[in-house]
Amino acid sequence: MTDNSMICAGIDVGKSHLDIAIHPDDARLRVTYDTAGLKALDAFLQEHDVCRIGFEASGGYEWRLMVHLRAGKRPAARLQPAQLRFFAKSRLRRAKNDRLDAALIALFTASLERLPALPDARFDSLAAELTYVEQIEQQIALVKTFAETALSEAVKRRHAREIARLETCRKARLLRLEKTVRDDCDLARRLDLLISIKGIGLRSALCLIIRLPELGHAGRAEIAALAGVAPYDDDSGKHHGRRRIQGGRERLRKSLFMCAFTATRHNPDLASFYARLRRSGKEHLSAVIAVARKLIILANAILIRNTEWTPQYPQK
Repeated sequence: MTDNSMICAGIDVGKSHLDIAIHPDDARLRVTYDTAGLKALDAFLQEHDVCRIGFEASGGYEWRLMVHLRAGKRPAARLQPAQLRFFAKSRLRRAKNDRLDAALIALFTASLERLPALPDARFDSLAAELTYVEQIEQQIALVKTFAETALSEAVKRRHAREIARLETCRKARLLRLEKTVRDDCDLARRLDLLISIKGIGLRSALCLIIRLPELGHAGRAEIAALAGVAPYDDDSGKHHGRRRIQGGRERLRKSLFMCAFTATRHNPDLASFYARLRRSGKEHLSAVIAVARKLIILANAILIRNTEWTPQYPQK
């Protein structure tokens, strides 16, 4: 049971301001999202003797607040929008604005038995660098589309030069990111273990390490759910619906699916598994999802055992 007397704060993060609500006191405060506002936030939390803090992931705007709260003494948690959305539905709450959102976050924070831990500080700069690499990749894909539809050869050449420039930048940033990871002995070992698995290359291994720090420290069901490849039942009475995956970390899941496509061809164990599913009547996409799930569970086991991957069925 949760302690209803515990004083909790909920923070709704905006681009230029923070809305803070206290539960169960119903105190409210809005501050600017800058150094002065964060100092005012600390004074407000101290004044109300807040025991725990919850704030919503807000498209990256929450990072500065998270770093600030992590340096403080009060337990804090970054909450997922889906958690709060379903919590609001359970309370039959339809109205939505920044003040109401802050109050809802405070109430949800008070209802939690245990706060989820904040991400390890080591991954702050690594995640920022990886996001930058992903943005470069998005630019490359976009310019390639422009090049394919360009009517002029001169324009196509300009697009080709831009693609080459972006590719060079991408490779340089990846090398820099790899060097930063290898400067940490623990992360370097994790990187080598993941790369030992056929189907997982350097780019994907970096993504798994940075986007899924729980890898090697959680159970197989939790890891599959975090990666967004855990199947969920859709049954009710006599109805037996098709099991579907949902949730998880989107950027991570994209990299994992690329690994799964590669593994269906080049990893002897997973290629055999994929072929067996296809022979049994599974559709291509369903079989790839199953490979992705098996791959992330395998990666988790490899890190737990701290031994490099060896194929169960050597390729002939």
